Amino acid sequence: MQDKLSLMIPGPTPVPERVLLAMGRHPIGHRSADFQKIVKRTTQQLQWLHQTKGDVLVITGSGTAAMEAGIINVLSKGNTVLCGDNGKFGERWVKLARAYGLNVQVIQAEWGQPLDPEAFRAALEADTAKAIKAVIITHSETSTGVINDLQTIASHVKDHGTALCIADCVTSLGACNVPMEDWGIDVIGSGSQKGYMMPPGLAFVAMSDRAWEACKHSDLPKFYLDLAKYRKSAHADSNPFTPAINLYFALEAALEMMQAEGLEKIFARHARHRAAAQAGMKAIGLPLYAAEGCGSPAITAVAPEGIDAEAMRKAVKEKFDILLAGGQDHLKGKVFRIGHLGFVCDRDVLTAVAAIEATLQDLGLHKGSAGAGVAACAAALAQG
Repeated sequence: MQDKLSLMIPGPTPVPERVLLAMGRHPIGHRSADFQKIVKRTTQQLQWLHQTKGDVLVITGSGTAAMEAGIINVLSKGNTVLCGDNGKFGERWVKLARAYGLNVQVIQAEWGQPLDPEAFRAALEADTAKAIKAVIITHSETSTGVINDLQTIASHVKDHGTALCIADCVTSLGACNVPMEDWGIDVIGSGSQKGYMMPPGLAFVAMSDRAWEACKHSDLPKFYLDLAKYRKSAHADSNPFTPAINLYFALEAALEMMQAEGLEKIFARHARHRAAAQAGMKAIGLPLYAAEGCGSPAITAVAPEGIDAEAMRKAVKEKFDILLAGGQDHLKGKVFRIGHLGFVCDRDVLTAVAAIEATLQDLGLHKGSAGAGVAACAAALAQG
């Protein structure tokens, strides 16, 4: 049956009908009073989501644009940065920082393992000359399904006294608690196609006062991603360049839905879906890829032993019109990933687990009792 595709990937994520309908409105002038009202309203909503009174700026671009903007606006040529790398996106920030001529010190962990906060503490404490100007962390490492301990790492950065904490929260914001001010995070980057329940196209950068102070001295090249321009415009309820107007309509609708649900319920829902997906996979006999207790609330990575993960993923799509994510780089064919981020309900998670289980049975690869995955998933959802 056509037009029944269900997205169970870490992005783009499913979009509510209310948000799609909002996008269908006629565009309005981006210098009009009507648009200014939307910018003012969405700015307040974004501050609520980030749990900050500071600036949260909107760029027409991807989550990578948000992170690049966050890095290049607070650092200068030759600065030393400490970057966590335990997956594809950690790797990306290392490459991005080096592309701008920054001196990058890398703290690594094996894919599937979380970053060690003690390694950051040791490196920061050893930096008596205060040469490290920023620590760059991926909170939810989408490629491996691992959630890193951003709170503890941010506390070590704060103790350093000089370094800024720059966090990729692309798949954690709107999925779990990220209180920017309470944790002392200086820069947060995120993207619309994740927990925001929107199509791709908008990027968000939240900045602390310390980040803005560093911005005054930054000499890295920038024009479209010059956040000082966005800040000036945002304070006038505007945007420095032509924005994606209809995505602003979607943003307002999506954030209204999130506010109606409430942060605590949003976080609890994602935690419940993580528990249900994990329970279902374990009951089927499929090992999780992320280390025990470190699974992301946005996505569950599964490493099926003796099974071609790509072939199984393809079969699930063909038989049930459910799209799962594959493994990246050396994990291709070895890992598949179940997205449970954003506009996802209990039914979606239960259906995905049932489809995986039915596919394995059909392929003669089911290692547990028939129906064990669905039963375990349903039990976890009931407990939540």
